[in-house]
Amino acid sequence: MAEITFDDFLNVDIRSGKIVEAQPYPEARKPAIKLWVDFGEELGVKKSSAQITKHYTPETLIGKQVIAVVNFPPRQIGKFMSEVLVLGLPDDEGEVVLLTSDKDVPMGGRMF
Repeated sequence: MAEITFDDFLNVDIRSGKIVEAQPYPEARKPAIKLWVDFGEELGVKKSSAQITKHYTPETLIGKQVIAVVNFPPRQIGKFMSEVLVLGLPDDEGEVVLLTSDKDVPMGGRMF
């Protein structure tokens, strides 16, 4: 993987948010969940489609704090427009485990 500069890193806007709504997305090619994530006053609520059905259900996601890239251009995922990329890491089987903070942080807080 190519090295980047610190300025390159600063161009990626990574923020904390809280999932306020989650719905199954059965129309997606791979099993997914539609998410609405609140990033606070500055950014508001943004949508995302996430392939996280192995470890999460829509009901267990409400109120969960997550970390997301918020400055990618919107991307059409089937009939759903995804506005942010919620971040995760693979478990031992390659299934997504969401990135969260170990303490509550303000919604919209920027990673540094």
